[in-house]
Amino acid sequence: MRLRVRAVLVCAIAALAGACGSTTPTTPTTPTLVTDTFTGTLTQNGGVTQTFNISAAGTVTATLTALAPDSTKTVGFSLGILIGTVCQAILANDAALPTNALQGNGTPGGTFCVRIYDVGSITAATGPFTYTVTVTHP
Repeated sequence: MRLRVRAVLVCAIAALAGACGSTTPTTPTTPTLVTDTFTGTLTQNGGVTQTFNISAAGTVTATLTALAPDSTKTVGFSLGILIGTVCQAILANDAALPTNALQGNGTPGGTFCVRIYDVGSITAATGPFTYTVTVTHP
């Protein structure tokens, strides 16, 4: 009887010891970054929303990379989540210039969005602006 109890205890201790310790360190995986490029035309008093999805948790960076014909004019630029048909801004810059960036953390699920909009810089004389926005995300 004692031998059986001892054998059961040895097996239980061995099982627990194996479950608690590991000699193989785990290395966190870095998600592959994706770059989306959005281009378009922004009209006077207008706004344009572009959407994207992310596949893993990580940093999302949206950059206004080009604005023409006058890159010294400011526009509105936001990064957020799409709720229904509305881009709900989480980060916004109402005086963005080319090379300005917005950066935040995102998790998969739902649709993310960037929005560029006129803040009074586009007039009938300047005509519509063209823009390029790049978004990097996991």
